[in-house]
Amino acid sequence: MGETLSIAVVGSGPAAFYAAGALLASEDPVVQVDMIERLPTPWGLVRLGVAPDHPQLKTVSRAFEKISARPGFRFLGNVEVGRDVGHDELAALYDAVVYAVGSQSDRRLGIPGEELPGSWAATELVAWYNGHPDFQHLVFDLSHERAVVIGNGNVALDVARMLALTSEELAPTDTTDTAIAAIVSSGIREIVVLGRRGPVQAAWTSTELGELGDLAGADVVVDPDELELDPASEAELDGASNVVQRNLEILRDFAARKPKGAPKVVRLRFRASPVAILGDDRVEAVEIAHNLLEPDGRGSVRAVPTEEREVLPCGIVFRSVGYRGVALPDVPYDEGTGTIPNDGGRVLAADGTPLAGVYCAGWIKRGPTGVIGTNKKDATETVELLLEDARAGRLRARSSGSIDDLLAERGVYVVMYRGWESIDAAEKARGEPHGRPRVKLATWDELLAASRGS
Repeated sequence: MGETLSIAVVGSGPAAFYAAGALLASEDPVVQVDMIERLPTPWGLVRLGVAPDHPQLKTVSRAFEKISARPGFRFLGNVEVGRDVGHDELAALYDAVVYAVGSQSDRRLGIPGEELPGSWAATELVAWYNGHPDFQHLVFDLSHERAVVIGNGNVALDVARMLALTSEELAPTDTTDTAIAAIVSSGIREIVVLGRRGPVQAAWTSTELGELGDLAGADVVVDPDELELDPASEAELDGASNVVQRNLEILRDFAARKPKGAPKVVRLRFRASPVAILGDDRVEAVEIAHNLLEPDGRGSVRAVPTEEREVLPCGIVFRSVGYRGVALPDVPYDEGTGTIPNDGGRVLAADGTPLAGVYCAGWIKRGPTGVIGTNKKDATETVELLLEDARAGRLRARSSGSIDDLLAERGVYVVMYRGWESIDAAEKARGEPHGRPRVKLATWDELLAASRGS
């Protein structure tokens, strides 16, 4: 094939960058990539979702910087699909479009009281302390003595750990100054993490779990009785991964520890499901059902609520039961799964046939599972199908217009990659005198001004 393909990748997180990298590596056909991002900054959850005290996880951005430097790559930030440009327009302007927009909202619990003031999605707190410009107006009342975190994944542990960090632990991170001040001055003394199933089924990694034991200002408390395994969990443990086995070892170590009298406590609880969030005008307690675990027929267990109930007083709740994809205007969407319906990354129309030239990758393709690196294999699978379709002549012919002309016509200020580099340099310069990797610009006005070099 002689003609260079022009591909739009919508999103700029790991899946988007891995897709861009695989596309730019193609020699037949040769590909140019325009990465379209609604924020002025790239990297998605690597910038705005990874816990600030985990800087080692952010080093993957160096691989993304190398991809950005390749010939044929452009970053178009501050451009929102559905607001500044429509799906049909992208499909006409490019040979193909790859949606890699992640899962931008939270899954709901579906219980009474979920909407009470003081009941928050964990994703909101994470975005706030990470400096996401859409979340800086939020005010979290951290004056209460007890916080409850609902969920047994890494994000739940991130939230619990962040709320327990001392000023010394927060100081060298890129947590926003507002969040550092709020966490350090908070009244929270106990953080209870609730898991509906048992310790064998918890979805966190051993590294994440083990870190709780190293907190300078918090004891980790686990009731040894909650680590007693039912027959179904014993059976699951026999065939479980090393991670699960190690997690149980860590939990048993926590259970055996004598509390050191730290100012805060992180309490890990299992087989406990919230059935209601209680309160008149704000969160005052969580009603919990104690669960039994039964085989689910697929090699794991399901939680079955008993009649035993408990009311746990608290002033704030963070719901961390998973991310969920958001529909884009005029792009197929499966409400049940919160994903774009697809076959290996080829986006499917309502009748189940592939839409010519439309693809997806990452969480919006498969749901919010896996770690950052999982997206590389996922994105590569999508790109292989796209290139296969290109070689077979299955892509739609693009129009003669350009995205640049269309956005200029509409008065859209586009943050190009050099604009992001200006933001990056400004943030690093703010952090350097304080020994911090960066002090983030966290409002739209600050970000856009910095992108202009002002």
